[in-house]
Amino acid sequence: MIDWTKSMQQTYEFYEVDPGTWKDRKRLNMFTGATIDRDDDNNTLGSASFDVTEDLNECYVRTYLVVTQNGETKKIPLGTHLVQSPNDNFDGRNHKYTLDGYTPLLELKEGQPPLGFNVPSGSNIMASAYRIIAEHVRCPVVAAKSDSILNNNFISDIDEDWFSFCNDLIANGGYSFDIDGYGVITFAPDQDTAALTPVFTYTDDNSSILLPEIQMERDISTIPNVVEVLYSANSGYLYGRAVNDDPSSPTSIQSRGREITHRVTDPELYGAATQAQVDEYARNTLKSLSTLDCKLTYSHGFNEVRVKDCVRLNYERSGIVGINAKVVSQSIECKTGCTVSEVAVFTRKLWG
Repeated sequence: MIDWTKSMQQTYEFYEVDPGTWKDRKRLNMFTGATIDRDDDNNTLGSASFDVTEDLNECYVRTYLVVTQNGETKKIPLGTHLVQSPNDNFDGRNHKYTLDGYTPLLELKEGQPPLGFNVPSGSNIMASAYRIIAEHVRCPVVAAKSDSILNNNFISDIDEDWFSFCNDLIANGGYSFDIDGYGVITFAPDQDTAALTPVFTYTDDNSSILLPEIQMERDISTIPNVVEVLYSANSGYLYGRAVNDDPSSPTSIQSRGREITHRVTDPELYGAATQAQVDEYARNTLKSLSTLDCKLTYSHGFNEVRVKDCVRLNYERSGIVGINAKVVSQSIECKTGCTVSEVAVFTRKLWG
């Protein structure tokens, strides 16, 4: 097993992938560098950029980090990308090409469902999604076991592609897309960050792989301390109000010296609502809006942490200690040292 806090030798290898077998077909030696981006907010979960010394026709390319430590060698797939759209730079003597790379999820964006396409009510959501996706991509797809059933027909919109249709479908089952370094599509269950177990701890001790600079972004300016709910129906009109008057809360009326109000005029209440339901809705809304999203940006030496993993940060010099955060994006520079620029998010409850 590789110890990422100890010294090692690192090199990179690039292979053309056979789209029929999804195995490495042949090694490619014209690559001089690459940047692999993994991003949970990107529709296709990432992209890549490759520097090559000669043009390459459209094909799938798999990038490996090859690590040797204490006589043990391990090849770690960093990503599998469909490369295309070369940019040609000529310096007077040599051509240098830049290739754009896309994850296999791109293939789902290249086609559209037939008009009126639907998954019938009563269908197993994840089994249906698996069948549709497997029919429209060349990469392997791993099915997810779930008992979630559609309560209504799930009908495609006239202008959506297979990706958006399937993305919305699996969201109904409590899942989102994921993809590994080999370019295999999997499904990740929706989980609260607080419920995740850290897979790696970043520290600032002598064996740390964390680089010194770290940035935290947080914004409490839009967090209200008062929520008003206005509900009207044929049965009458109801008004609910929730107030954060906790002196220990940094967003309370006492702490901020003023009221910041959020008003809801179309609460999602079903049936004939009661005053108690409206009051509870106001309180739950204020509780939800009083959750602060914090974003951490930092860099570290390569390890096998991936997007969607939970990490723990004990960076004592910065005051960031005991923080569990979910990784949402990574940018991997395929250069000496293999530095990873990483963004992770965590939440803090400020009231409720």
